[in-house]
Amino acid sequence: MLAWPLRGKLNLEDQLAQLQSFKADLFKALSHPTRIRILELLREGEKGVTQLQFELGPEGSTVSQQLAILRMKNLVDARRAGNAIYYRLKDPQIKDLLDVSRRIFEAHVVRLQSLSEEDVASMTPTLPKRTAAVGN
Repeated sequence: MLAWPLRGKLNLEDQLAQLQSFKADLFKALSHPTRIRILELLREGEKGVTQLQFELGPEGSTVSQQLAILRMKNLVDARRAGNAIYYRLKDPQIKDLLDVSRRIFEAHVVRLQSLSEEDVASMTPTLPKRTAAVGN
């Protein structure tokens, strides 16, 4: 569960252990591409399950399962209106987390591209330099 259970006073070591456990649970909740996509769609605002299924296309068949996990991990809130269920991000800081992960990804892609360019440059054969003939 992604709750921060600070009951009573804990020593620093116990607080750090709880923080590490919280972070591990958070990243486990974010470890599925469909869950990430759902959070990205919900950053735009509240959406119904049917709308999420439509926007996810073939991945939409697992929306209810993925939403249940996100709800259990306290990343999304749900409300019922008649027969429809609508979801929204529970904490706006999730948007920041998604933005940071995008920047990390973009930096990684740039590094890979520069490595690829270096590899291509190192594989380009160099011809020996010609020296001018003397005495002709």
